Amino acid sequence: MDIRKVFGANARRFRLGLGLSQEAVAERMGVDRAFISSMERGLQNVTLLTMWQVSQALEVRPAELLDEKLSKIRS
Repeated sequence: MDIRKVFGANARRFRLGLGLSQEAVAERMGVDRAFISSMERGLQNVTLLTMWQVSQALEVRPAELLDEKLSKIRS
């Protein structure tokens, strides 16, 4: 699976698990909501810094965002 899709699916799963909107995550990261949407759809090739910011905003370890097993579980 494309690692961008894995990252996006996991970011979405963790965001929803926290009950956060894309807007709330964007605010925590200092980006706009469209970036979060694009990232969750696997359209963004995020940097390590962005991965760190996402992990902090979603209160998870960066490695969890790359776990293929988690990305395949239906919400």
